[in-house]
Amino acid sequence: MPPGKIYTFHRRKILLVFLICALLLLGLAVRLGFLMLEKSEYYSKKAEDLHERERPIKAARGRILDVNGTVLADNKTVCTISVIHSQIEDGEEVIQMLCRELELSEASVRKKVEKNSSMERIKSNVEKEIGDKIRNYGLPGVKVDEDYKRYYPYSTLASKVLGFTGGDNQGIIGLEVEYDSILEGTAGKILTMTDARGIELPEAGESRQEPIAGQDLVISLDYNIQKYVEQEALRVREQKQADSVSIILLNPQNGEIYAMTNVPEFDLNNPFALLEETQSKLQKEGETDEAQDTESASGSTPAKTAEELEQEALNQMWRNGCINDTYEPGSTFKVITASAGLEEGVVSLEDHFSCPGFKIVEDRRIRCHKTTGHGAETFLEAAQNSCNPVFIEVGLRLGVERFFHYLKQFGVLDKTGIDLPGEAATIMHKQENVGQVELATISFGQSFQITPIQLASTVASLVNGGKRITPHFGVETRTKTGTLTQVFQYPLGEQIVSEKTSETMQYILEHVVSDGSGKRGYIAGYHVGGKTATSETLPRSANIYISSFVGFAPADNPQVLGLCIINHPQGIYYGGTIAAPVIQRIFTNILPYLGIEQDTSELPTEKD
Repeated sequence: MPPGKIYTFHRRKILLVFLICALLLLGLAVRLGFLMLEKSEYYSKKAEDLHERERPIKAARGRILDVNGTVLADNKTVCTISVIHSQIEDGEEVIQMLCRELELSEASVRKKVEKNSSMERIKSNVEKEIGDKIRNYGLPGVKVDEDYKRYYPYSTLASKVLGFTGGDNQGIIGLEVEYDSILEGTAGKILTMTDARGIELPEAGESRQEPIAGQDLVISLDYNIQKYVEQEALRVREQKQADSVSIILLNPQNGEIYAMTNVPEFDLNNPFALLEETQSKLQKEGETDEAQDTESASGSTPAKTAEELEQEALNQMWRNGCINDTYEPGSTFKVITASAGLEEGVVSLEDHFSCPGFKIVEDRRIRCHKTTGHGAETFLEAAQNSCNPVFIEVGLRLGVERFFHYLKQFGVLDKTGIDLPGEAATIMHKQENVGQVELATISFGQSFQITPIQLASTVASLVNGGKRITPHFGVETRTKTGTLTQVFQYPLGEQIVSEKTSETMQYILEHVVSDGSGKRGYIAGYHVGGKTATSETLPRSANIYISSFVGFAPADNPQVLGLCIINHPQGIYYGGTIAAPVIQRIFTNILPYLGIEQDTSELPTEKD
């Protein structure tokens, strides 16, 4: 190639390279200008975030107060201990100090202290005194932040109603979880600046975003009533060596719950500690499972582990039997059968019946609790006697379709809507599967199951004038300074029976207490209405009974209704004998407390 052409060729190559470089530089300049002008704020924030360390500050959880302002759930100041690896100067000193003060294993502390991360939490919910002591060591890289831990001043009081919180201060069970969004508040944070090595810059200081405390929850539960109700429940449980005792006390006019207990209760400040009786039972079950596992053939289902058994025991200990469990109500359900019969007009107070001690329905002979029979009796007397054959007759007169119509109208087949989690539903036969025998057994409270809160709420609705109520605890919310922020509304539901039927039921149930099976619920000077029950659990051959009594006062204008259920009592097990006196003692003490005055004309007079 001639020299001239070679020169021209190289010149073009140089020019091409120059243009490419110029274009690249121009593109780079444009990109740099774009980043500096348009994206400067974005990348400044990113750079700042790289040098900014954030530590959360928990918000103080709202308190739970009873209707009189007594604090049932409060907060206790605790500390969270953390370490920042890049700031630690003497790792061994930090490890030994934390092990000594926090009583932790060296292996677990060393693993966290030597971990190359921005921050490692060593332990939370540390007592403030210990946190202050650790802070006073002044060791670089050790952070002590004040925090809050839930504290229950009365330990076991209403434990299954109040519930408790976890390590993150969030509700686990009970009202704590039901109203968690109101109680939890909004967390804050502490911001510090660090250099490229992750070491805090002392001249930059700290900036704080203060947490917002949760709101206080005021509930209808009354500390004084709850305390007395629990004492009575414990007394009768010990006396009758029962598995458990459940008591509900509510206002039948508006559904406010004054007290609810399921003894044995547990310690809210130590909710993962099993009760002594539960530990003993768990140990026996573990020994049994171990023996069965040893004797079992290869390939059979393995026995449960100790951890699984313990968790099941905890879940059972935390259960609120008043709402989470169902039971066969027995004769207390006759209040519902009677109300339906009166409302439909298939029975009246003056109707006459004859009880030979049994009633034959299809091919079944269904006996009365009095096997010799009650003989001739009116409907009022049948209610006083709790006569099964008469209530079977009322159910049969209604028929399956009308009976189920009233079950739906009364709300028995739905949940009550109580403001507690985990409410169970009524377990009832499907209507299409109910024949005459099933209808007969349902009529006097057998062959199905209902929750205690559903029974109490339904009876309350039938005797309060006929308006369906929603049982509840929540009344209002307030700020910590006492400013009212919200009032919960629970409007009365539909008219489920006429006022006339409701008045008739008040009259019948008052006579049950004054002259019938509920005599042990009678209180001189007060008009008390009520119904007893003694039901048998399945299988019937086990001879395990449930004794119960539902009572209310004053009978002609109910202001308080109580339900007592004693599970598996030893010895005498009749509801009228052992459950009615419990409500009688509770009413005797709380009726004056609630301002319900005695009828002096009903008091016995002294004889000369």
